[in-house]
Amino acid sequence: MELEASNGSTSTYDRTAEVKAFEESKAGVKGLLESGICTTKIPRMFHSPKLNLKSDHESDSSSKFSVPIIDLQDINTNPCLHVEVLKKIRSACKEWGFFQVINHGISVSVLDEMISGIRRFHEQDVDARKPFYTRDKSKKVRYFSNGSLFTDPAANWRDSLTFSVSPDPPNPEEIPQVCR
Repeated sequence: MELEASNGSTSTYDRTAEVKAFEESKAGVKGLLESGICTTKIPRMFHSPKLNLKSDHESDSSSKFSVPIIDLQDINTNPCLHVEVLKKIRSACKEWGFFQVINHGISVSVLDEMISGIRRFHEQDVDARKPFYTRDKSKKVRYFSNGSLFTDPAANWRDSLTFSVSPDPPNPEEIPQVCR
């Protein structure tokens, strides 16, 4: 693809090569920041051709959005409620892409420690994160950047650490030390 630069000259941009180099670094978005590459500009692979930062109105106070809330209270004892919750989850995924779950039985202290462990993982040096970098979905612990890196027109500014725990959780030694 040939593009016109701001000075009027033309240049060639190879998104495939940029994405491949990014993926092979196994450093993720945080690695870009740590390397200093992003101190003056964001790499082209993150530019969205459809992004519109202009707003026709500052704030429309009549537009009130609320995240769908899925309540799991009594879901295991009431079969009718079980079916209703599944419908709510399906609807929230289809219309919003996300939802909040309440009454799930997981204590706040466990949730807080989980978030702290993920934060500790991402704050490690790139060399400590790299061994976990993979797109192999058969792995129970995976660190990667952008689930749709190779298919979307623009990459997301996101790194992820995932754990597959069902039906068989990973062995403790498979989990990064800072997350245990």
